[in-house]
Formats: sequence, C-alpha cells, structure tokens
Amino acid sequence: MSRVKRGVTANKRRNRILKRAKGFSGGRSKLTTVAQEAVDRSAANAYRGRKLRKRDFRSLWIARINAASREHGLSYSRFMSGLRKAGVELDRKVLAQLALTNPPAFSKLAEIARESAA
Repeated sequence: MSRVKRGVTANKRRNRILKRAKGFSGGRSKLTTVAQEAVDRSAANAYRGRKLRKRDFRSLWIARINAASREHGLSYSRFMSGLRKAGVELDRKVLAQLALTNPPAFSKLAEIARESAA
C-alpha cells in the first residue's frame, strides 16, 4: 500500500478559507482557525442580511408612501385601502418611487384613493 501525503489537500483547504477571509482584519485573514470562524460568521450574517433586506426595503417604501399620502390629507392605511377599492394594483415599491420622483402622478393616485375610500 502506497503512502498518502496530505499536504496538497490541507494547503488547498487552507487557501480556500483564507481566500474567503481576504480583506478581514488582523488574524482573521491570516490564521486558518480564526479565519474559518470569521468566514462562517460572515456567511451566517450574509444569509440573515438577505432576509432582512426585504423587510427593510418594505418598511422604507411604507414610510415614503405614508409621508407623501399625508401631504394629500390621507393616512397610509386609508390611501392603500382606497387604492385597493379602486382596483389600482401598484405595489409599494412603485408607489414609493412615484411619491419620490413624480409627485403629480402620486397626487392623482391620492385623489383616486380619496374618492374610493369615501
């Protein structure tokens, strides 16, 4: 039976870990064990962050829509309810974009919402 030298595999594993830890500070980018922990933690945070980003954007859109609809004398809930009753099927992302970039179009939507809510 021939002898197996494991240096190549170990170096490959170490290099893979250190490559992912590139840019980390101090021993977190130099020491294999510390780098492995840092890489694992960063992967967990990235996974969690991808879920949180969806929540964060939705709350940002709601805040923008609320601010814009209050300028037209409507609360967020009455505005959204009025749009739903009027059959306007724009999502929050588009509504927030309209509120920011195209106030005249948003004011028309506010009028539609007001008429439907009443």
